[in-house]
Amino acid sequence: MSVTEFKATDSRIEDDPYYEERVDLAAAFRMAARHNFHEAVANHFSLAVSDDGSKFLMNPCGRHFSRVRASELLLLDANDPTTMDQPNAPDSTAWCIHGSLHRNAPQARCQLHAHTKYALALACLKDPSMPSIDQNTARFHGRIAYDDGFDGMGLGDEGERVGTLLGNKSVMLMGNHGVLMTGSHVGEAFDQLYYFEKACETVITAYATGRELNVLSDDVAQKTAQQWLDYPGLWSNHWEALKEILDEEEPDYRT
Repeated sequence: MSVTEFKATDSRIEDDPYYEERVDLAAAFRMAARHNFHEAVANHFSLAVSDDGSKFLMNPCGRHFSRVRASELLLLDANDPTTMDQPNAPDSTAWCIHGSLHRNAPQARCQLHAHTKYALALACLKDPSMPSIDQNTARFHGRIAYDDGFDGMGLGDEGERVGTLLGNKSVMLMGNHGVLMTGSHVGEAFDQLYYFEKACETVITAYATGRELNVLSDDVAQKTAQQWLDYPGLWSNHWEALKEILDEEEPDYRT
C-alpha cells in the first residue's frame, strides 16, 4: 500500500473505512499539545489498522500536534520499501522507528512516542528504573522495557534496533531519548502516557529532595499494578472525557 493522505476538504473523509481510528488518533495529538507532551513539530503517534499491524496511521511530516486533523493522517504500510520515495513521505525517523515497531511488535496497536519533560529526565539518568513509591509509579511495575543502547537519532539500523526491544511490555523507556507508550486503543495508550508522565514527575521530584525513597515492596507494587489493570472503565472514561472537551472546543480535529 502506498502512502495515502486525505485532504481536510475532501468530503469522503467520513466514508473512509478508518474514520473512527483517524478521529481518535487526531484527538491524541490535540490533547498531547494541551498537556505539553509535544516537541515543536517532532515526535510521532501511530495506530495500526490492519489485523497484522503492518498498515498504520501516522502524523504527516512537519505538522504541529495542535493542528492535526483526522483527514491529514498518513496511511502507511510497514512493509512497503518505497514509502520514503513518495512525495508525501513521513518524517524519516518516524518511519524508521514506527515502521519497525509495527512490523516487530504487532500487539502494540497504538504507539505514542514523545519526549515529555519528566520521562525524558528519568531516561537520562544512569539508573532510569522507576521505583514504585506511590500508586501511579506502581501502575508500571513490571511493565517497562528499558532501552540503554541509544546510538543516535532513529534512522536506519537504530530504528530497527529499537523496533525489537518492546517484547511483552507496554512501555519502553528509551535511554537518552524519551518514552514510547503502547496500547490496544488510542485512548488506552494516551491514558498510560498521561499517568506515566505524572509518575515520572513524582520520581524526579522525590529524587530532588535528596532524601531516601520509601519504596513499596514487590508484592504491594504488583498488587497495585494489577488493581490498575482490573479497574473498570479506567482509560475509556478518561478518553471519552478528553474527546468531549475537544468536541466542544476544537471540533475541527474530526475533519
